[in-house]
Amino acid sequence: MRLIIDCDPGNGIPGANVDDGLALALALAARPQITLELISIVAGNTPRDVGFAVANELVKQSGYQVPVVAGAARALSEPPQPWRAYLDRTTDPALADLWCDLPSPPLHTPPAPTAAVAIGELICRNPGEITLAAIGPLTNIAHAMQLYPRLTQSLKELVIMGGVFNVDGYIKDTNFALDPEAARLVMNSGANITLAPLDVTTQTMLTQADLAQITRPDTPLCRYLRTTTRPWIDYSRLTRQLPGCWIHDVLTIAWLLEPQLVTTAEYLVDVALEGGVTRGSSRRWRPGGLKLAVGMPAEQRKPVRVMQQVDNLRLLTLIETILAQ
Repeated sequence: MRLIIDCDPGNGIPGANVDDGLALALALAARPQITLELISIVAGNTPRDVGFAVANELVKQSGYQVPVVAGAARALSEPPQPWRAYLDRTTDPALADLWCDLPSPPLHTPPAPTAAVAIGELICRNPGEITLAAIGPLTNIAHAMQLYPRLTQSLKELVIMGGVFNVDGYIKDTNFALDPEAARLVMNSGANITLAPLDVTTQTMLTQADLAQITRPDTPLCRYLRTTTRPWIDYSRLTRQLPGCWIHDVLTIAWLLEPQLVTTAEYLVDVALEGGVTRGSSRRWRPGGLKLAVGMPAEQRKPVRVMQQVDNLRLLTLIETILAQ
């Protein structure tokens, strides 16, 4: 499987989620089942330049050779300041101390943002061969689809972590809410899409004991994951009162490796653009449902495969097996 991962990694950054890093690690370690050919970075969980630095540090520390390209630093229309103020807020000093023994990746200004071109060229030059995992806001993917009209038809598979339909306490997820216009454009593109919403990713769980188990091999990649993931698990335990942390993004790569990990159902999916708290929220209807005429844009007619249930123990076993290869 030839793969592109578009992401917003935060390993080593105080208060930033590390699930992108685990997804990248799983894809890197899954050779020869997966050949990760490109890592593209979008602003989201971390600012674009921070995510670029994190991805380069992960690749460097793990010893793999994969090109990393920078992409969009802001959404298509959504102003970045409110979200950045929320996502980059200074954590309580006691929580920030969780990362005190972990050096931040060296920051440097990335080259010109070429992610949309790199994604579009690779897919369109290899029609039917490239799978794309989008695990951050969908800005880079929307740009690529606008630049390359043939991209949708040339793409083998698009697996997305985003959206939320029925999870207590969540009206919308961060990936779709950070760039609702991009999310709607991509979800309405007619691509062959599989969606991992919060409804299924919040069924995952990684504890400190789990982390120690899956990173037992003394490899550079496992050492990197162990040191950069430990603080986030403790942060999640203290701020969310969970036994560990959710590992949202890794589910996209795990599903590519073992589709039987999850159950799925087909839906028509849309993203709300209206203002207020519902902007960026996701909606779903069964194909042919009565709400289609009033709820869906005219261009959307292709169902999306939506993940429903996941076997977390089986997921952790898969990750452990791949990292031990």
